[in-house]
Parts: sequence; C-alpha cells; structure tokens
Amino acid sequence: MFKIFKYLTKKDWIYIAISVGLIVFQVWLEITMPEFSNKLSTTVSVGTVNMKEVLKNGGLMVACAAGSLAAAIICGYFVAEVAANFAKTLRIKMFDKITSFSNEEINKFSTPSLITRTTNDVVQMQMLVAMGLQVLIKAPVMAIWAICKISVTDIKWSMAVVITVVVIVVMLALIIGLCYPKFKKIQKLTDDLNNATRENITGVRVIRAYNADEYQENKFEKVNTDVTKNHLFTARTMGFMSPVMTMCMNGLSIAIYWIAAILINNVVASSPEELILARGNVIGDMVAFSQYAGQVVGAFMMLIMIFVLLPRTLVSGKRIMEVLDTKPCIQYPDSDPQTDVKGEIEFRNVSFSYADGNEACIENINFKIKQGETFAIIGATGSGKTTLINLIPRYYDATKGEILLDGVNIKEYKKETLQKKISIAPQKAALFKGDIKSNVTYGCAEEIEDDDERIKRALEIAKADFVNDIDKGIHAEVAQGGTNFSGGQKQRLSIARAVFKNAEIVIFDDTFSALDYKTDMLVRKGLKENLQGTTVIIVAQRIGTIKNADKILVLDKGQIVGLGKHDDLIENCPVYKEIALSQLSKEEL
Repeated sequence: MFKIFKYLTKKDWIYIAISVGLIVFQVWLEITMPEFSNKLSTTVSVGTVNMKEVLKNGGLMVACAAGSLAAAIICGYFVAEVAANFAKTLRIKMFDKITSFSNEEINKFSTPSLITRTTNDVVQMQMLVAMGLQVLIKAPVMAIWAICKISVTDIKWSMAVVITVVVIVVMLALIIGLCYPKFKKIQKLTDDLNNATRENITGVRVIRAYNADEYQENKFEKVNTDVTKNHLFTARTMGFMSPVMTMCMNGLSIAIYWIAAILINNVVASSPEELILARGNVIGDMVAFSQYAGQVVGAFMMLIMIFVLLPRTLVSGKRIMEVLDTKPCIQYPDSDPQTDVKGEIEFRNVSFSYADGNEACIENINFKIKQGETFAIIGATGSGKTTLINLIPRYYDATKGEILLDGVNIKEYKKETLQKKISIAPQKAALFKGDIKSNVTYGCAEEIEDDDERIKRALEIAKADFVNDIDKGIHAEVAQGGTNFSGGQKQRLSIARAVFKNAEIVIFDDTFSALDYKTDMLVRKGLKENLQGTTVIIVAQRIGTIKNADKILVLDKGQIVGLGKHDDLIENCPVYKEIALSQLSKEEL
C-alpha cells in the first residue's frame, strides 16, 4: 500500500513539507487558546474582573483563532494541489502501464476491472490524500500535545480522558475489523457492476433482437443488489461511531464537571479570600481541561473520518499497485537489428497455446512470405487463423519456435520499429471519436496527417466512396465506436487506415467479410495496383477473396494441411477443396 506514495513528485513533497509546518502552527495556536480561557475563567470566578485583562486575553484568543483559520486555508490549498497532482500522476502511470500490456495481461485483469482501477480506485487515493494529509498529521499532533497539557493537571481528570480514548479506540478497531473485508469485496463487485453495465450498453442490439431485456435486467439487478447490501452493511456499521462518539463526549463532559465539583468541595483554605482564589483556580483549570479534553476527543473524531475511508483506500491502493507492479510478459530491446531485407516473414516450427489453455492452438507452423507477395490464410472457424496473425505484431509471443521479420527474430525489434513495419485492419473494425480524417491517419506521424491527397488515395483504394457524399467529407464526425456508420462503412475506413500507414506488411484479418462481392473484388484490385512491393496477408473465409493470392495457407485444427496456389490446393488439399465446394460449384471452380 505505502509503495504507492513513491509516485509523489518532488514538488508534491515540498508542498507536503509546507503543509506539515502549517498544520503544526495551526495546532500550536489551538492548544494555546485554553491557556487564555483559563486566565479569563479564573479572573471571573474570583470576582476580580479587570476589563483590561479580559480584553487582552480575549483579543489573544481571537488572534489565535484567526491565525488558525488562515493556516488552515493556506494548508488546504497546498493539500488540494498534492491530491490532484497525485491522482493525475497515478492515472498517467496506470494508462502507460495498461497500454504496454499484451493481450495476456489485459485478459488477466479484464477490461472492466482496469477501468475501475484507473477511475474509482484512483479517486479513493485522491480522497485519502486530500483529507488524510491534514487529518492524519493534525490529529496525532493535537492529541499528543493536548494529552501532555492534561497530564500536569489532576490525575482524576486525566483518567477520565484515558478511559474515553480507550472506549473510542476499541470501538474503532471492532468496526474496521468488520468493514475491511466488505470494502475489499465492494471494489470487486464494482468491477462486476461495470462489466454488467458495459455488456448491456455494447450489446443492446443483440439484447433487443433476442428479447432478453428481462434476463439482462435480472443479471444487473443481482450484481447491483450485492453492491447495495455491502454498502448498507458498511454504512450501518460505521453509523455506530456517531452515537458512540456523542456518548463519549457527553460522558466526558459530565465526568469533568463532576470531578471539578468534588475538587471544589474538597478545597481547604485558611481564609475566605484564599478559599475563593483556590476554587477560582479549580474552575479555571476545569474550563481549560474541558477544552483540552475536547481537543483530544476531537482529534480521534478526525481520525474516524479517515478510518471510514481507510479500509476501502487500502484495497484501492493494493489494486492500483497490482497493475503498476505487473511486468508485461512481452519485453522489447532498446536497439534495433541491422537488416537489408524488407517485408519478409518466416515462421519456423511455431507453436502457441494460451496461458489458461492445455492444448496448443497452433502447432509446428512453418512457412515463408517474400516481399511483395499476397499471402492468404483460410480454414474453418477455430482453426487458429487469427491466433497465427496475432503472433506477427507480438500481441502474444510464440510458445515454441521463432518468427522472423526481414530475416531477424521479431523479439529483437524495438516496439516502435515493429509497429511501424506492420499495419493491421482487424476483424472487428475499431473507430475512435473524432472525424474521418483523424481515424484514417490514426497513429501516423504529424507531418503526414495533413496530407489530404494521401488520405483521399487511401479512401479510394478502400472504395470508401460514401465519404464524398457526406457533408464535410473527411472532416465528418465519427461517433465513439463508429456507431454512426454501417458495418461495411466501418470496415472500409479500417482498410483505408491500414493502407494510409504505408507499412512494409499489411494484414487484413477477415476484413473483407462485411463487404459485398463486388466491393470485395474492387478493394483487392485497388490493393494489387497500388501496393506494389508491399507484403499483403489476407485472412478470409471466402474462396473468391483469396483464390488469386500468390500463396494460400490452409489451417485445420491448428496445423498446416495445405500450402500453395489455388489450383494446386484444389487438386492436392481435401480440406481446401471441401471449403471451396461449399461456396462454389465445380463449374465455377
């Protein structure tokens, strides 16, 4: 938990030091005030009221209160700066760490959990710093200082405060012990709640199509009820602190007055004047002691405010550090290898299985793609096509064997270099909020983002002619997730993005599935004419999409069962022929 504070910056620590100084100064002023109250009460009690003395002590009390208020305001400014900057730093660190994760780490934490950790958990830490920095320093300093002042008075008064403090501490320990497991569970349930909400929103069309509104409502209701029950338990348990504190405060006040009455009654003096003076001193001590006792109990009340937050914050801090301490399983070197080859890929005895899987998804894969070739991959659903493609940009690392890019193992390339060499149009088109231009130029260098001719060329190759018919053209708005475009339009924009990048290798992972046959044919024709010298890898289900490829790789249950041209595979590969005959007649073939 405390390791998380290493992310405080040098500026934050300077502000913390200033805040500590201001808090100590504030406590000193508040601790000094009862001394002036003592003098005023004694003066009034003995009957020798001197207005000059009253104005002097009263003025000093007002000055202390004003000084304490000013110190608190200035301290609040610095603490707010520290809390906001700390939260900003944590979010930056979390975001950078998450973006460095491979698919394996993302799957380990889950998307809803990572969202909760980056938002809700960071807010918990911000609240702890904002409130805790003042209270966790002020409360102990005030309590210890006030107890030191109390300790020089009558032992009976001191014992009354000690008993009150013990009752408060025991009650606090019991409540925290009961609530901590629940707070830990609440953060996990918040992940589940986010997941249920995310499913309902992203899958709304499927839910409505299958008339599953009630089913999803029940699913959400179950998670929501669990969260509510845990919150109610912690709130009700924490609610016991208020009556306990009220009882302790009132009980302590009664004890102080009762002890003072006994002390006043037991005063012995040789003369009436000495008796009045002695009793006046007791009353003055009683007033000062009441204020000191109030400060001690008040300090513990301030700590309770923190302890209400602390259990949940401890859980949040642990969850944040789980992400920040996770070392990505895919590591990149600091330098690039030297190679004269360009756009060449080779798989050597490559096998891969997922972390939670017992069997290999692909096994003993061997093939080579030369620069400028169009290489196609086909196979039944679940045969390992997308898994194989994901190994090239290192979304995952091969379990066995090696993958060579331009004659060098892909593990020897820097992350940025590897990403520049490969361009991907994924199976599910991903569009981002902005405009068409920002989506097509996504991830490219700033100097080419304003190359409108290049953008139009990429859109033309992808046959995204609909852009010309939209108001504002390439500057037309794109909603989050591209929800204001059809599936085919999103896919064509995704293809345009892959083409615009102008990488050595362009991968189309079942990208043409949302296109009609005519558009499919026109896009492939545009790719062939405009991407001369670029290595193109096409994963597809349609025979018509891949039949003209230079090489076709046929996968079945994670293994290569065919490799060659269309005509050769029709003759020699039963799996490929079966797929072909399921789509085309013998005459068409």
